[in-house]
Amino acid sequence: MHRTRIKICGLTREEDVRAAVNAGADAIGFVFYPPSPRFVPFERAAQLARLIPPFVTTVGLFVEPGRNFVETALQSVPLQVLQFHGDETEADCLGFGLPYIKAARMRQGLDLLKYAASFPGAQGLLLDAFVEGYGGGGETFDWSLIPDRLPMPLILSGGLNAANVGEAVRRVQPWAVDVSSGVESAKGIKDAALITDFVAGVEHAHG
Repeated sequence: MHRTRIKICGLTREEDVRAAVNAGADAIGFVFYPPSPRFVPFERAAQLARLIPPFVTTVGLFVEPGRNFVETALQSVPLQVLQFHGDETEADCLGFGLPYIKAARMRQGLDLLKYAASFPGAQGLLLDAFVEGYGGGGETFDWSLIPDRLPMPLILSGGLNAANVGEAVRRVQPWAVDVSSGVESAKGIKDAALITDFVAGVEHAHG
């Protein structure tokens, strides 16, 4: 089994960025969706991004943004990957000069292979639970809904935490896992011990 990459999303504080990096996170996510409790303004995200060392990927999360909004983010924050969580089309996600990840909100009846085929330019497909709002809902979904063969790397999200991520990695064998609420003490406030335990849970699944 390959080493499962780890993304910690929705960071809003310096100490949380440091905790994620020190625990061994491969990627850090900033939420640029104003209704979210984890939203960070561009200027704030730029300050936090300065704490991220080389070889840790900086990801910007958007929900149906206007192109000017994304372009302003790119002018302000040193992002390396874009993550789109709404009802964007392939055309909405392209043209920014960066690779992108497309989220799918999993539910019965979603043809994931057809969905993935609609985003041939995506670097990866992130699977999240279908909840009210976007992301950070803390809900899992039925992993048996995931087809055996997807045409692009799979990023598993949705209700993951230190207690269940090991099982998730063993059963789904995703390229990466993405966590937000599962390592929080309150919305938008990460807990260093929970981050450390989450990373350890992923690592133990490889053992």
